This record gives sequence, C-alpha cells and structure tokens, in this order.
Amino acid sequence: MEWLLQLLIIILSTKIAGDIAVRLGQPSVLGKLIIGVVIGPALLGWIQPSEVVTAFSTIGVLLLMFFAGLETDLKELNHNRNASLAVAIGGIMLPMGGGYLTGVALGMDSSHALFLGLLISATSVSISVQTFKELGQLKSKESTTVLGAALADDIIVVICLAVMMSFLTSEEISLSMVIVKKVIFFALVIFLGWKVVPWVMRRLAPLRVTEAVISAGIVICLFFSYMAEYLGVAGIIGAFAAGVAISQTEFKQVVEQKLEPIAYAVFVPVFFVSIGLSVTFVGIANQLIFIACLTIVSVLTKLLGSGLGAKLTGFNWYSSFVIGAGMVSRGEVALIIAAIGLEAGLLNATYFTSVVVVIILTTLVTPPLLKYLLKDVKPAS
Repeated sequence: MEWLLQLLIIILSTKIAGDIAVRLGQPSVLGKLIIGVVIGPALLGWIQPSEVVTAFSTIGVLLLMFFAGLETDLKELNHNRNASLAVAIGGIMLPMGGGYLTGVALGMDSSHALFLGLLISATSVSISVQTFKELGQLKSKESTTVLGAALADDIIVVICLAVMMSFLTSEEISLSMVIVKKVIFFALVIFLGWKVVPWVMRRLAPLRVTEAVISAGIVICLFFSYMAEYLGVAGIIGAFAAGVAISQTEFKQVVEQKLEPIAYAVFVPVFFVSIGLSVTFVGIANQLIFIACLTIVSVLTKLLGSGLGAKLTGFNWYSSFVIGAGMVSRGEVALIIAAIGLEAGLLNATYFTSVVVVIILTTLVTPPLLKYLLKDVKPAS
C-alpha cells in the first residue's frame, strides 16, 4: 500500500508548493514542477517512479489537454492555422540547427548531434496550457496559436524522427506508413468529432446511472487518446481533439464543471510531480557546460524560431514573444523522444541524464517567462 502514501505526499506537497509559488508572484504550476524534483529521487527520494505514478500521471496530462480542447474556439483555431504552421516550422528549424551545432561543438559525431537537434525541436504545451489557464489567457489568440502549432510540431517531429531512424539506425521504418497513419488519424478525428461524438454523447447522457455525462466524456477522451497512440500520434493530441469535439455539443459545460475538480484534485498534480521524478544529479558534475549550453540554445532557439514564425504571419513583436515563450517547454514529449533515441543508439547513454535535466529546465522556465510577458495583460474573455 506504499502507493497510497506516495499519492498522499504528492497531493499535499503540490498544493502547498503551488500556494507558495502564487504568494511569490509566480504561476502555481512552477511550484508544482519544482516540488517534483524536491520529493523525487534527485533530493529527498520520497517518491520513486512506479507503475501507479505513471498511470495517474498519464491520465493527468490527458485530462489537462482534454480541458484545453474543451475551452478552444474551433473557429479561432482554424483562423490561425497558417500562423500555427509557421510557428511550428520556425520552432523546429532553429532548434534543430542550434542543437546540431551545439552537439558538434561539444564533440558529438554528426548522427548524435543531428538527433540532439531533433530532440530539442519537440514541444509539449501541457505546461503552457496550464499557465495560460491560470493567467486567464487560454482563450487568447496567442494561446490558440500555440495549441495549433503544437499539433503541427508533433506531426513534423515524429515524421523527422522516423526518417532519421530509418537512415541512421538498423531499424526498418516505413516513412510512407508513418505519414499514412497520421492522415488516417486526422481523417478519423474530423469524422468522429463531426458525426459520432455528438451522437454518442446524446445516447449515453440519458442513461440512468450516476454521472453518465462525464463518464461519456471520459470514454471519448480515452478512446481518442488510444487511437492517437495506436496511429503514432501523441496521446495528448487525441485528448485535445476529444475536448474540441465535445466542446461543439451541448454537454460541454457539464463535462468541464464536473470533471475538472476530480482531475485537478488527484491526477494533474501527479503529472506535474512525475516530470521532476526524471531528474537525477548523479554523474552530471562533469557535464555542467553541456547542460548550460544546451539549455540556453533550447530556450533561445524555440523562443526566436517560433516567435519569428508568428511575426511573419501578422503578429506584433510582443505577441510573437508570448507565442515563442509558450512553445519553449519540451516536457513529456521530449522525454519520450530521448528514451527512443537512447534505445535506438542515437543518444549516447553518457548524455542521457544531462539531456533529461535540460528538458526539465526548459519546462521550469516556461511558466515564469509567460507570467512575466503577460503580467500587464487582462484575462481574455
């Protein structure tokens, strides 16, 4: 029953840490991320990675992106599609080039340096979503553009990873199959969201059981997430798509109001802590220069690359920097890519821990950066 004690510690510590962060003028999510490092293997060692923590964490991030989908304006998302694509491309090209040059400068061979560039091209907006939400900006044009860019970023980076693994490793990966799976996923999402989801919600809502509506919402969220993973797209994209689909039905308010307290009381805090559990300080003393250089390159290239993409599609400089800041966090997406690279031999085991630390640092820097940029902006209606 040790997992019960771990869950107790996680929920209590994240709430206290979040409160402290707010009192210090920062988003609460920053405190929750830092406390994960503190109570994890890196410092106190109270919480260790486990199947239970992983399961709760996965549900937490899926629900986080599901709520983002529920609150997304589909018309605004479609209106910003060109800007989102430009932000995604700029946020991939600059980090990939910067990561490659950093790797070569620090002594890596070309294939490892190229993978390093791809690794820091990834984006996870789950932390940015929470920060935008706390600052009342989740429905802003900047936030919507960041969400759209994250969709494009995920697709492009996964295709690039497939290409890289087919050329640089012995694994046989069909690029055409990767692309076909992506096309099938988005075709299914559009069809299911348009025709099937409203029908399913209307059929399940009248069931004479407890909380039939939110149960139907969870079923759809999990199904979309599973379908995404099965077809080679991140599960968080599926959860986001499920939220967007339900947001077009009359059940949106009920699902959001009743499911949100459960998610933020239990599952989402575990997700925030789980990111910090990846950190360990063993053996990194000799790689401090590598960590410092790669962190600086990771933050600046994503900030400037995505920001420039926004600027070229009509945003002013201020909004462009907000969008760039929203794309800085690498989060769980980069952690997954790092694990894949380690297994495929594209990331040297010597650098794995340091790369994880860099990913965590980019995730930690995102909330205060957004808080600073948005400090004078009123909450979006």
